[in-house]
Amino acid sequence: MNTETLWQIVLADLELQITKASFQTFLSQTKLLELTQDTAIIGCNQPLLINLIEKRYYDLIQKTLTSYTKTAAKLVFKALPVISDKKVFDEPLFKVKQSLNIITPPPYLNHYYTFENFAVSSSNHMAYAAATAVAKSPGASYNPLFLYGGVGVGKTHLMQAIGHSVIKNNPKLKIIYCTGEEFTNDIIEAIGNKTTVAFKKKYRRTNALFIDDIQFIAGKNAVQEEFFHTFNAIQQAGGQIVLTSDKPPEEINKLEARLRSRFEGGLSIDIGPPDFELRTAILLIKAKQRGVELKIDLAKLLAANIENPRKLEGVLIRILTESQTRDVPIDIDLVKNILGKSIKEMPKKNGVRLEDALNAVATYFNLKPSQIKGIRRDRNLARPRQILYYIMRSELNVPLADIGNLVGGRDHTTIIHGVKKITDLLSTNEQIRGDIMGIKNKLFG
Repeated sequence: MNTETLWQIVLADLELQITKASFQTFLSQTKLLELTQDTAIIGCNQPLLINLIEKRYYDLIQKTLTSYTKTAAKLVFKALPVISDKKVFDEPLFKVKQSLNIITPPPYLNHYYTFENFAVSSSNHMAYAAATAVAKSPGASYNPLFLYGGVGVGKTHLMQAIGHSVIKNNPKLKIIYCTGEEFTNDIIEAIGNKTTVAFKKKYRRTNALFIDDIQFIAGKNAVQEEFFHTFNAIQQAGGQIVLTSDKPPEEINKLEARLRSRFEGGLSIDIGPPDFELRTAILLIKAKQRGVELKIDLAKLLAANIENPRKLEGVLIRILTESQTRDVPIDIDLVKNILGKSIKEMPKKNGVRLEDALNAVATYFNLKPSQIKGIRRDRNLARPRQILYYIMRSELNVPLADIGNLVGGRDHTTIIHGVKKITDLLSTNEQIRGDIMGIKNKLFG
């Protein structure tokens, strides 16, 4: 078995052991570059995440790889070079190197808005999964796909990523991407110039229609009338429709009932605000786009202080500009100077003791710590116990032996099983996600 095949098998196994969001963000783009009896060299084409991957997943990757090779090779993580013409940050943020083998997307699709550049987390993993499904089978999976959420949560990014993927898979397909305002202006212009026939041919004969900020057409009767017929024509012909809005269909004022019914007839997904981990990942990706190596601690500090994704990118650009114009390094002093006096430190976890975690879990489930540490295996005790294992391993990086000693001398296989069980449930069980979030809030504030 060659290294490429082996690594695909290992990745498939790892995907089952962690949440989909974590897998997509951290492990999906890793490669096994070299394997010897003693060493496995693992590369990643996101250099700024390599240290985080090594710190968080070293043990899991080594254990999984060993299960197939039967040799406990030491893991060496290597950052693959970033492909860019220059590593300076006065270049355009969205720069794509052209080659004869690359299919050039339409000019209205942003080169940066691809699935590869989209950071996945618990707040957006459902939208990401739906978008990739639509991209693989346009017109078949979810039609229409309706994405809604606040400013800067990634609606436009996912929509355009679908467009990129559709064009890559079938360059002959005709797609249209526009905003609700542009669609409205096209109709007004067509009526004024008496070119409505050309307008209908343009929109109704497309294979995929992507409209951003569809809420803009609400209250405009003539526009809604034309969009209703356009929607029906594309859908009946097997074409794909993807829409974004700042609110769900039922909350769009002055939207015709027949359009609301059609919007709700597909799949509607709310994209929530990015959590701390996702904001950190977004910063690292944005910095990478500009060829800058942003330290993970600085990214975390920024993510802890700024919740709005758009503002986050603006502050990053300011930091890069300040660094360049003043010829100073991007360090903690520069970041704190730009953030100002109201700076909040990044979430701290190192100060949390094992007993704190045990007490937090026990309090949350209305149990006594002694019950969790005891030998009884009742269901009302087993699940909290497994959640405790998960939090200690994934959030506090506590060694298996220490966890075992805390909970009555349980062996490492029991703890590993518990961690895996909760990891599997996190991707499907809303109750488990809520329980863990509640306990983390008690522990870390």
